[in-house]
Amino acid sequence: MTGFHEICFPLDVGFGASGGPERRTDVVTLASGFEERNARWADSRRSYDAGLGVRSFADLQTVIAFFEERRGRLYGFRFRDPFDHASCAVGKVPLPTDQVIGSGDGELTGFQLSKTYGALHAPYQRKIGKPVAGTVRVALDGVETTAFSVAFKTGLVTFDEAPLAGVMITAGFKFDVPVRFDIDKLEFSLSAFEAGDIPTIPLVEIKL
Repeated sequence: MTGFHEICFPLDVGFGASGGPERRTDVVTLASGFEERNARWADSRRSYDAGLGVRSFADLQTVIAFFEERRGRLYGFRFRDPFDHASCAVGKVPLPTDQVIGSGDGELTGFQLSKTYGALHAPYQRKIGKPVAGTVRVALDGVETTAFSVAFKTGLVTFDEAPLAGVMITAGFKFDVPVRFDIDKLEFSLSAFEAGDIPTIPLVEIKL
């Protein structure tokens, strides 16, 4: 398995990035004019361009050092999505009732952190595997508890005792996206940078 470094891309640069989720859908137009649509990916995949966040030579040097330590595309790392990095709306404080992550059965003690998008038609549940340390809050039937531990490399919440049958388990948290560089070569021009040209630093989400 390709290596992963549990380190976050420089936040000051990352919060200036552009990007978002991508899906793959095959669309076939029939002779009648109707369409057949088929999803090739069950989950979305996020990609970013962190170049927009580089605003100084100090930023450039920081990114170069980070790129070299990751050996280009070789090692994955954490990235804080500027648009979607919490169980709640950006700018709000995560609450232990933000996201439903499971229901107790009296036996199971482990539950995966997740975030659900949408509600009425076809809600999408996204696995959260890289929560930010110190941000995870959990509640049982709306009552916050501290009788649990969190694996910050996988997002698995483990209770000291199995929640009782029918108990709703909710959580609030901040999280990172596991990504890698999508290039093996960083190319900068001093004159172009001074003239305002923005370097391209593509990142792509990886599955772990």
